[in-house]
Amino acid sequence: MKLIVKNCGKVCGKVCGKVCGKVCWICLVLMLLLWGNDSAIAGVLGDRLAEFPRWESKPPVEIAQGDLRYPEWMAGTWEVSSTLVDLVAPLAPKLITPGFDSNRQYLHQPIKFLVKFGEPTYRRNLSRGKQVTLVPIPLVKNQEVQESLVVADRAFNGLNIAQAYLGDNGILSVKVDPENPNRQITVLRGDRQLVSVVTGRLSETIAPDEFVATEITQQIFHGQTDIYLNEVETTTRYQLQNSGAIAADQITAIYLSPQDPDYFNAAGHPVALYRYQLELLPVPTVSP
Repeated sequence: MKLIVKNCGKVCGKVCGKVCGKVCWICLVLMLLLWGNDSAIAGVLGDRLAEFPRWESKPPVEIAQGDLRYPEWMAGTWEVSSTLVDLVAPLAPKLITPGFDSNRQYLHQPIKFLVKFGEPTYRRNLSRGKQVTLVPIPLVKNQEVQESLVVADRAFNGLNIAQAYLGDNGILSVKVDPENPNRQITVLRGDRQLVSVVTGRLSETIAPDEFVATEITQQIFHGQTDIYLNEVETTTRYQLQNSGAIAADQITAIYLSPQDPDYFNAAGHPVALYRYQLELLPVPTVSP
């Protein structure tokens, strides 16, 4: 199998035209609502959002370990409306991703889907104040301390987001690695798949009703004959509203892989920036 390293737009144009273009674009938002971590550098992420689009490099992050953590007020089922409100090519005209201009068609077009957050399948196993591992709840025995987590239903969320952009027939499955919650595989028709691996993460709890987080994700698109690599940053601020809804400001940045021939020309700068406004409305629980 040949290894070809390109940016999202180049993947879209070469692999399978319109359908693949949507796949590459939705991978920018496929990690929607999949953020959170215990650690934080106060103010870094909030300041970063305020500086858009003057982003010079990736944010400081820690190595992604364990599952992703959310505030308790994100628990539940939500109907999400995601709207692309701005897109910027910071290095234009020197470097512009071929898929950038085609993504203008999504401006101000809300995309809707469901996501779930609930009682965790896993809990953090603590022993003598030190994190040991993540283990299934039924198998936890004789632990000294148990700290509950609010986590996303990753497979459910990923499948719904993918289907919202590609349609029900474009996606075969979305799977989360049972050994690594930071690794997700989206299986597409035509013997293709997208592997997304979260490598770095940082979060800030600005206020009891405000949460900001970022993730750096390596994306590997496996076509029938080629492999394509990209690196994506997603930084999001969530704010709980008095109505019970959640409003979010989300920015996705595309960075060239070190193997890309234009990597040194980019000098660590993002080559494309996409800004979304998100609205999460709670879906009432239906009693059986």
